[in-house]
Amino acid sequence: MKIKAYHQFKKCYENLPAQIKKKVDNKIRLLSLNLHHSSLHTKKIKGCKGIWEVRIDIKYRMTFEIIGETIFLRVVGNHDEVLRRP
Repeated sequence: MKIKAYHQFKKCYENLPAQIKKKVDNKIRLLSLNLHHSSLHTKKIKGCKGIWEVRIDIKYRMTFEIIGETIFLRVVGNHDEVLRRP
């Protein structure tokens, strides 16, 4: 699938530590190959129709939505902050 990022995702990504950016880059690559890859821990966010969550690590998450054949990355960051405004 094609991957595109909203402006908000890019803004959040810029503020991440370098080691987390590497993890995010890897997860994006996996996401483009297989939405349900086991290391992504992909799941729908309850109460947010059409928005999904991917686990970066124990502390970080990113969210996305699928429109047609494209995955749109929404936000990335601290677990609690991301899930407050997915």
